[in-house]
Amino acid sequence: MSDAIDTAVILAGGLGTRLGGLAHQVPKALVPVAGRPLLAHQLDCLRRGGVTRAVVVTGHLAGQIEGYAGDGGRFGLAVEYLREDTPLGTAGAFGELRDRLPERFLVLYGDVLLDVDLVRMCDFHSGHPGLATLLVHPNDHPADSDLVALGPGGVVTDIVPKNVGRIGWHRNLVNAGVFVLERALLDGVPAGGRRDLERDLLAPAIPHGGVYGYRTTEYVKDLGTPARLELVRRHAESGLVAARSLRRPQRAVFLDRDGTLNEHVGLVSEPDELKVTEDAYAALAALNDSDRLTIVVTNQPVVARGLCSLAGLDEIHRKLETELGGRGVYLDDLFFCPHHPDAGFPGEDPLYKVPCACRKPGTALIEEAAGRYHIDLSASWFIGDTTVDVQTGRNAGTRTILLRTGEAGRDAKHAVAADHVVDDLKAAVKIVLDERT
Repeated sequence: MSDAIDTAVILAGGLGTRLGGLAHQVPKALVPVAGRPLLAHQLDCLRRGGVTRAVVVTGHLAGQIEGYAGDGGRFGLAVEYLREDTPLGTAGAFGELRDRLPERFLVLYGDVLLDVDLVRMCDFHSGHPGLATLLVHPNDHPADSDLVALGPGGVVTDIVPKNVGRIGWHRNLVNAGVFVLERALLDGVPAGGRRDLERDLLAPAIPHGGVYGYRTTEYVKDLGTPARLELVRRHAESGLVAARSLRRPQRAVFLDRDGTLNEHVGLVSEPDELKVTEDAYAALAALNDSDRLTIVVTNQPVVARGLCSLAGLDEIHRKLETELGGRGVYLDDLFFCPHHPDAGFPGEDPLYKVPCACRKPGTALIEEAAGRYHIDLSASWFIGDTTVDVQTGRNAGTRTILLRTGEAGRDAKHAVAADHVVDDLKAAVKIVLDERT
């Protein structure tokens, strides 16, 4: 039984300066997307998620927003307003709103287009003891986004702000501007005065385990710049926004890592040994622009062999995601198996030298991804460079493509034929995206 949340706050008072001249005449909340103002899309998403009441915080061109949405009756929910005479940031309004809010409520930034299964997100929030849940996902511009680091169970361990000098490698996991908050988080926020939601409310709660991240593959993009507005409009008109909602079954492309995304150099135990291929960048760009989820499933016995710790493997994957993000592409998620079944070798870690269900061609990792992201495996693909990858896809009920890169099937561990054999990942993705069903 879902714990429904009936109230949401939409922060729609921003000036929209990055949109240029358009924002002088129309507030961001009313910028047209697929024939309707952005606010209409947001209210529809809230209503589908069980919200019956929305409080819209207005400021710039407030009268236009209030005149358009009215009391919310035509959108199927009640709409109220709080008008800021001067901009108060992303949290300043909460001091005045606190007594108008229930114990638990949703918050949306007013410049994001989304189609999210909010029931799933609210259920996640109900399953942990924190004061806040923020929706997190990878995007194509992590360098100018706030990056979120997650620990076990999805607890947020750090938020690295955008526009700061970042050192080292980082996971491409960003704050998307959708939150579930407990009213207790607002304790001590005075009425009036500029406040920032991340810096002034969330950051102080992080050291106490009070903030969690809900990871999703769904469509949430801001339209804060002309280029992003153009992209969001194209995706909405093509049906991509709706197709990505986890209310609907998803189609995925499962990818091997070594020899598929990066050059095959044997066992990769150091970040410097991982080099992404050029065709992988092009392939991921095409997948990211489609309704296909892109999920890596990889065996990494370097951990069991004692060549690399889990922390070291995480550093390798942080490098992978940083380099992909630097080229404007991303993975929706990455799953790995650290085990190896054959014990008795010098230097091995006995904790991981065990048989398991997650090592390919086992399907435990694929099944975990399918459950998390509502994936229809019969409509999905597995792409890799070994017969192990082909057998994994067969075992999971996906279609399969064998690449002539990396091992090119020469491992010969399984007598199994792929549905297609192609030269590289770019060619494989073309087959996937050309299909009509």
